[in-house]
Amino acid sequence: MRRRLIAAFAALLLTGVGAVVLLAYVRGADARALAGTETVRVLVVRTPVPVGTPAEELETMVASELLPAKAVADGAVEDLGALAGRVTTVDLQPGEQLLAARFAAPTDLRVPGTVPVPEGAAEVSVLLEPQRAVGGRLTAGDTVGVFVSLTQDAGTTHAVLHRVLVTQVQGAPAPVDPAAEGVETASAGGAAPTGSVMVTLALPAAEAEAVVFGAEHGALWLALEPEGTDTSGTEVITGTTIYGKAFA
Repeated sequence: MRRRLIAAFAALLLTGVGAVVLLAYVRGADARALAGTETVRVLVVRTPVPVGTPAEELETMVASELLPAKAVADGAVEDLGALAGRVTTVDLQPGEQLLAARFAAPTDLRVPGTVPVPEGAAEVSVLLEPQRAVGGRLTAGDTVGVFVSLTQDAGTTHAVLHRVLVTQVQGAPAPVDPAAEGVETASAGGAAPTGSVMVTLALPAAEAEAVVFGAEHGALWLALEPEGTDTSGTEVITGTTIYGKAFA
């Protein structure tokens, strides 16, 4: 029994020594293969990286490797610091070199004509006639007041929300170039915009309910509310209170 234990221990020891020798040989073979070859140290992807991953989170997903200069792709990255503030624009797969071309600033990934949605906000879109959307002059980044008019019970109107962020406007009239020949400006009596305007708003879900309800059961009007707009003194307007409101 003792001899068997000794034999088993010796076999285990030999296996371990063999593994170490083999690893050393492989590393030596790699070194011999690169001997006399110009090499470059680059970062290589080790685990799958999903699109939109910040470069600052890649430290455990990539590893530095020494590769022949001829095998290094254009734009290969040696240091994650060179990608600070950027995110991946595509999914990255294990084994591929980390390339600067596959990273971009978060703002560059944004759809043209949009602004970032505040954290925690929902987006809701409403289709409006131009006169209900400040003549179609709204642009992404504007803030608006949302007025809801309901027809039931003799009709009511109220400014239900204020300073709501516009994240996108689709279908707005193209800007007029006053310098262009034969083009009339609005002040010169140009034609009013035609067609509908799709306005997307960013707001908490609880407030989005009010927008959807107004669109489903009444009519919406948007008022441009830049910084400093006085939004005080609003109240529910009815056929009875409108006269006192107008002449107060």
